[in-house]
Amino acid sequence: MAKKTKAQSAAPGPAGTPRMLEHYTNTVRPELAKKLATTNPHAIPKLEKIVVNMGVGVAVTEKKYLEEALAAMAQVTGQKPIATLSKAAVAGFKLRENLPIGCKVTLRGRRMYEFLDRLVSLALPRVRDFRGLSRTAFDGHGNYSLGLAEQNVFPEINPDKFTRPQGMNITFVTTARTDDDAREFLVAMGMPLKKEGEEGAAA
Repeated sequence: MAKKTKAQSAAPGPAGTPRMLEHYTNTVRPELAKKLATTNPHAIPKLEKIVVNMGVGVAVTEKKYLEEALAAMAQVTGQKPIATLSKAAVAGFKLRENLPIGCKVTLRGRRMYEFLDRLVSLALPRVRDFRGLSRTAFDGHGNYSLGLAEQNVFPEINPDKFTRPQGMNITFVTTARTDDDAREFLVAMGMPLKKEGEEGAAA
């Protein structure tokens, strides 16, 4: 039998269940069922999708920055992003309709849970002077949005390659019926939301 090379021995096996999904199934879902006093599994909040957006307004004159944003988003999310187009023309900004000015990714399933894990475990702790996320940034329908000032908080990003700071918006779409239920769910999933009374503190 041929002896395995070092590279073959180091090759990863079949991927298991994402850690965040296991956490939701084994811990969060039972806890939420008790708090919400429900036995209906469809009434227990869960994560439906995560949408990551990058607005690259400078791409109107410098297309290379959009290419950099696309590459950075692919590294951060593990999924190929699509370009987002301008909806209206603005002459003062030399902006034409349907011009690529950003990119986005919609994550579901495994990639969604893996991204959430990296966000709360690795990226947010690297944000300078981080003191927690806003607990009020909900849309009234159980969905939550946050903004990051630069992509370099993700360890996948090589700062020597991506030298231009590029911010992003991240939206968590949940099945929660109310913002309060969604807040309980996100905190249970490890999202570092500020505690009540801390909202006025700087993030």
